[in-house]
Amino acid sequence: MFASKLIHRQRKKRSKLFRERTTAGYLCALPWIIGFLIFTLGPMVVSIIISFEEYNILNPPRFVGSQNYVKLLTGDSLFWKSLYNTLYITVFGVPFGMVVGLLIALILNTKIKGITTFGTMFYLPAIVPIVASSLLWMWMYNPRFGLINFLLSQVGIEGPNWLSSKTWAKPAIIFMGLWGAGAGMIIYLAGLQGIPKQLYEAASIDGANWWRKFANITIPMLTPTIFFNMIMSIIVHFQIFTQAYIMTQGGPADSTLFYVFHLFNHAFRYFNMGYASALAWVLFIIILIATLIQFRLAPKWVHYGGE
Repeated sequence: MFASKLIHRQRKKRSKLFRERTTAGYLCALPWIIGFLIFTLGPMVVSIIISFEEYNILNPPRFVGSQNYVKLLTGDSLFWKSLYNTLYITVFGVPFGMVVGLLIALILNTKIKGITTFGTMFYLPAIVPIVASSLLWMWMYNPRFGLINFLLSQVGIEGPNWLSSKTWAKPAIIFMGLWGAGAGMIIYLAGLQGIPKQLYEAASIDGANWWRKFANITIPMLTPTIFFNMIMSIIVHFQIFTQAYIMTQGGPADSTLFYVFHLFNHAFRYFNMGYASALAWVLFIIILIATLIQFRLAPKWVHYGGE
């Protein structure tokens, strides 16, 4: 009887302690929860409602049903143009950026004197504000006195009008993106340093060369990091905006009119808030589908430790 009361008393104390800790936890998280509800979830709900309305800020919203979505798919040629431009920049920019980031990380992972200094130099461009980077690269791409065409002229190559050419404008922005590969490089470097050294030592004893170690140890052990960088890079490229806004204004001939820039034009230039909201939710669905596909395919090539 006494033991039963003691057990009951202890359970009651643990239950009270659990409630107190839970309450304290929610109180600590309350500022973030309030901020999320007001500044994230709230605007998302409002944007869903507005996407079914005609709303230009100056006049009260008018419900139009699915008209914005029908117009988006059937009556807006720039929607498909902007989607194509965005897919182009994603399909080519993501793999190039990932390869460059991985190569830099492999170099920095070697035990060479002074390599930390080089790592800092490679990472610095990644923290430069994108507006400043865009202005810098506008100068570098200048056809008359830009650095890139000057270097090409030194080897007898006449550089193109990078940002004024429909052919070269998108590749120029992709090449500019490689300058910020240091962000992915840091994550790759952390993944490389987490690979057990014993695996390489065992491979060396078996007579494996550098390539076999890279293909059979480095890449399989690094697949979770590659997967993470790929997902984040795809999301970032689908939302590309600032480079086109600063450097090309969507030109020439809409060749750099990316999806978010098209959305921006309708929202803040034409004040078609309902249509812009519909564009935003279609973009959300596209990114969601792309992400879910990657997660669905991940078990076939991503290998986690212990598997």
